[in-house]
Amino acid sequence: MLTFRTREPAGSQAATLTVIVLWRPWNSVICAFNQLLDLKDINTGVHSTRLAEWALRVARKLDVAEECLYQVEVAALLHDVGKIGVPDTILKKNAPLTPEERALINRHPEYSWSILRLFSGLEEASLFTLHHHESFDGTGYPARLKGHDIPLASRIVSVIDAYDAMVSNRCYRKGLPHDEAIRRLLSGSGAQFDPEVVRAFIPIAELEAGEVFAAAGTSPTATL
Repeated sequence: MLTFRTREPAGSQAATLTVIVLWRPWNSVICAFNQLLDLKDINTGVHSTRLAEWALRVARKLDVAEECLYQVEVAALLHDVGKIGVPDTILKKNAPLTPEERALINRHPEYSWSILRLFSGLEEASLFTLHHHESFDGTGYPARLKGHDIPLASRIVSVIDAYDAMVSNRCYRKGLPHDEAIRRLLSGSGAQFDPEVVRAFIPIAELEAGEVFAAAGTSPTATL
């Protein structure tokens, strides 16, 4: 759920009201973009809403400053908005992607960045979306950033995005069981994923596995 936050001193009523007026249009636009994702692919829209909730919880566990959480929330919610620019024939292809198709779908973080950067005040969120497919070992995309050169919010989205994608059904495969998804997060810790983020997220995933799998249309104990 999007909330209004202010960096003005506590008790400054006029400043707070001004910030609310300025931010309200962006919140409406952000919600509209999420609705577009629902229309494009219902799994993407629901997936993004769940990620926004998780991202805030992981960020708080990692002591991210309260005034930074809005940018984290927006980035998690709209990290996949760039998929609007990828044809459905690729997104929903029930077969292996060709190298050309894979290259196109790998552009979606850049598309997300190119959209969000146009909104004043969302520059940080746009960079977080740009880098959410970087890998901790520097083998990701689009910039091959490594370790803590990757923004923390991007590292958070990378982990929770991967888990949610693994356990969700797709037109081209069934979702993985919870234990296998956790095993893959741990296996990728230090390579694809930031180990600190993985450690922070796993207790959340363990606690909410049943609810997540019900929403994803799968079972936590599904077999491979």
